[in-house]
Amino acid sequence: MTRILVVEDDPDVAMALRILFTRAGYEVVPAADGREGLRRLFADSPDLMVLDVGLPELDGWQVLERTRDMTDLPVLLLTARGAESDRVRGLRGGADDYLPKPFGNEELLARVEALLRRASPARWAGASHDEALRLVPERRSAVWRGEEVRLSDIEYRLLQVLVRNRGRVVSTDQLLDQVWDDPHGIGRERVKFAVLRVRRKLQQAAGSLESDPLEAVRGLGYRYRGDQDA
Repeated sequence: MTRILVVEDDPDVAMALRILFTRAGYEVVPAADGREGLRRLFADSPDLMVLDVGLPELDGWQVLERTRDMTDLPVLLLTARGAESDRVRGLRGGADDYLPKPFGNEELLARVEALLRRASPARWAGASHDEALRLVPERRSAVWRGEEVRLSDIEYRLLQVLVRNRGRVVSTDQLLDQVWDDPHGIGRERVKFAVLRVRRKLQQAAGSLESDPLEAVRGLGYRYRGDQDA
């Protein structure tokens, strides 16, 4: 059965959504705040998330950002905010659709069905690894050759993007867009220094300067080679 994670703090709205989706044949996983939403996301591996923006603990923007660190499952933002700037922020932040409140039940179901129909099976960060490297999204860290490497949010997202594109060169502009949300390429030097920090941490964890799965490709960008070539 298709599983939908509903992250909504208003109990009346949450109940209405649960009834609506259950009657439509979906399994509903409820969460009343942002932190619980992330816990259920990791524990239950849903097929789609319906996410309210105005949440306690962590707001919807923070939940969306951390969700995109872990998985590419479809996310539909459901919120009372209908301003164009909020819609643009949500879509640029990785949401797949945006529906302002109040909404019609039939439109919501149609949007959910469309997202599920277009979606490929969700990829999860924990599955993006080889024998030597494993990403740990709930701790914002990586395990490299048996040693845990603590990373900042930026360093984690950087490594995640490179790992997902294993063997392929990711350009500096692509990294600025996907990691820093800087599509115009302002501050390109920060990519270089962030990669250097990640490489240094991986080398220190393995106790060897030669133990480095990342590669700088002159004039093009950076590549994750995997353990076999490190």
